[in-house]
Amino acid sequence: MDHLSITFNSNILFVFLIGSLQSLFYPWAFRNLPKENWQVMACVPGKTGGYEGRKGTNYTWYGFFLATAYVYGVFLFLLLMGSLVAPKAASLTLIVLVLIICTPLSSIVARLVEGKRFTLTVGGAAFAGLLLGPGLIQLLNKMPYDLLNYRFLILPTMTAMAIAHIAGEGMGRLACISFGCCYGKPVSSLTPLLGKLIGPFSVVFSGKTKKIAYAHGLDGHPVVPIQAMTAILYSAASLLGIWLFLNQVYAAAFMVVIGVSQGWRILSEFLRADYRGERIFSVYQMMSLAALPYAIFLLLLFPQTPTGASGIERGFQSIWSPEMILFLQGLWSIIFFYTGKSRVTAAKILLYVVKDRI
Repeated sequence: MDHLSITFNSNILFVFLIGSLQSLFYPWAFRNLPKENWQVMACVPGKTGGYEGRKGTNYTWYGFFLATAYVYGVFLFLLLMGSLVAPKAASLTLIVLVLIICTPLSSIVARLVEGKRFTLTVGGAAFAGLLLGPGLIQLLNKMPYDLLNYRFLILPTMTAMAIAHIAGEGMGRLACISFGCCYGKPVSSLTPLLGKLIGPFSVVFSGKTKKIAYAHGLDGHPVVPIQAMTAILYSAASLLGIWLFLNQVYAAAFMVVIGVSQGWRILSEFLRADYRGERIFSVYQMMSLAALPYAIFLLLLFPQTPTGASGIERGFQSIWSPEMILFLQGLWSIIFFYTGKSRVTAAKILLYVVKDRI
C-alpha cells in the first residue's frame, strides 16, 4: 500500500483528535486572552514594603501557556521517536541536550538583537536548533552503542524535532496573546485593501501592564491578530507534518514544517509592531531566510532511508510510563517558574483581617 493512501486508522484518528481539540480551544483563547485579567495568574506576597502592604511577585499566564507549549512539543517528539521504536533513554538524552542549549539561547539571541535583558525569542532558539541538531545527533551516534542502544537516523530525527518545534511554537503563541507581546501593527496603518481583509479579524488588547500598552500604547486599538494567525498556521502545519511522519514521508514532512515556520516568520515580521531591532529586514528574518536553503542542504546530505513500520500505537507504548510522565511534569514546572515569574511587572499586596467574620 502506498505511504500516502488514506485509511481510517489510529494515525489519522490521532491527528484528527488534536486538530479537533485545538479548533475548540483556540477561538475561546483568541477572544479572552487579550483581556486584562488573563495576564497575571497568581501573585505571591513577599517582603513588607515601605507602605501598608507587601511587595508581590507576579506569575503569569504567559508562563503557564509557554510551559504547556514546551511540554506539548517535547511530548510530540518523544511520541514520534517512540513510533520509530527509539528507546526512551535515547530520545530523552537528545531532547534534554537540545533544551539545555536552545532554551538559554532564546534569551541570549534576543538580548543581542534587541538589546533587552528580559526578552525571549523563539525564532533565534529554533534557528540554533536547526543548525546544531544534526551535529548533536551525530555526536550521540558516535557514543558507544551500549550507552543508548540506538543509532539515530538523521532525517527522521530532525523531522521529529522540526514538528515538535512548530507545534510547540503554535501553541506558545497563546502565551504571547496573554502577555500582549509579539503583537501586530494597528489596522489603521495598513493599506486600504489589507485593512479591509484583516480588519474584521483584528484583536484589541486591554490592560496597562501588557507589553503592547507600555511599549507602544496600542492597548484599546484594533491590531493585526498576528499571534492568532501564527498559532493557526503553525498548528495546521504540525498536524500535516505528524501525518506525513507517521506515513514515513520524512522529507516532505521536514520541508512542510520548515518551509511554513521559516517562510511565515519572514512574512509575518512585516505585520508586527513590536521592536525587532533597527533593521528594516530584521535579524530574525535573515535567520529564517538562511534556514530555508540550509534545510534543503540537509535533505541532500541526509536522504530518506527506510525505517520499517511506524505507528502512533508504538509511540504511546514508548512514553506511557511513570518516568516519562514525571519527566514531562518536571519539565513543565521548570519552564513555568523560569518564564512565568514576571520580571517586568510587580505588585503591591495589602493583607487585612475581615473583622466581621472573626
